[in-house]
Amino acid sequence: MTWPRPGTRPVGEMLREWRERRRISQLDLAIRAEVSARHLSFVETGRSRPTPAMILRLTEQLEVPLRERNTLLLAGGYAPAYPEHGLGEPELAGVRDALRQVLAGHEPYPAVLVDRWWELLDGNAGVAVLTDGCAAWLLEPPVNVLRLALHPDGMAPRIANLAEWRGHLLTQLQHRAQALADQRLRELRDELLGYPGGMAEVTSPAGVVLPLRYRRGGQELSLVSISAVVGTATDVTVAELAIEAFYPADAATAAVLRSPG
Repeated sequence: MTWPRPGTRPVGEMLREWRERRRISQLDLAIRAEVSARHLSFVETGRSRPTPAMILRLTEQLEVPLRERNTLLLAGGYAPAYPEHGLGEPELAGVRDALRQVLAGHEPYPAVLVDRWWELLDGNAGVAVLTDGCAAWLLEPPVNVLRLALHPDGMAPRIANLAEWRGHLLTQLQHRAQALADQRLRELRDELLGYPGGMAEVTSPAGVVLPLRYRRGGQELSLVSISAVVGTATDVTVAELAIEAFYPADAATAAVLRSPG
């Protein structure tokens, strides 16, 4: 017989919170998961103990991240279903090599590999364009790229559209913190909100995307960012990885970034 870990909240209560966070009714979730609404109600209230398969079925429909799916399984008294390896471990060697190829292939444009908390795991040579002039302490591991971008000792003084860019990053951070119910992300947002620079919403953008307008050596670079994740990940670490890549938004920026030195 298996039992929840001491001090763990009931799995049914946690599943209900995820359902409410996703703004899905009991009936809609039951239909999606192909279970009866009555049984789902019993699971959420603790009158029925869900099997591991039921927990995984419900969390799949609720798009619960793999890390939290493992937490729910443990709360239900079961073993985690998804492994979690360090990026430097042999099991992730193939993924690690592939990601480094993507980073290198993106040069001379900047690109970084980050985890779910926006901590820097790897980057290409092009990142130096953005980090030049940042305080050394902000570049000491672990480097948080949002802190690096918005701290007054980091990139912030050279961001021409700082209020808009702050608004963009902080909105992203808020959405992720809410979607993942992650206290660490909430604390990061509280910290970043305390930095100077204002916060403006982009209500009538001049173009189709918001560029990062960055001053460097008397020139203003215009960059657009694109995020990419590893598809079909079944490892917790891999599922939380993302590549944040910057592309030139105009020909002048492209010429500067491609020029030697």
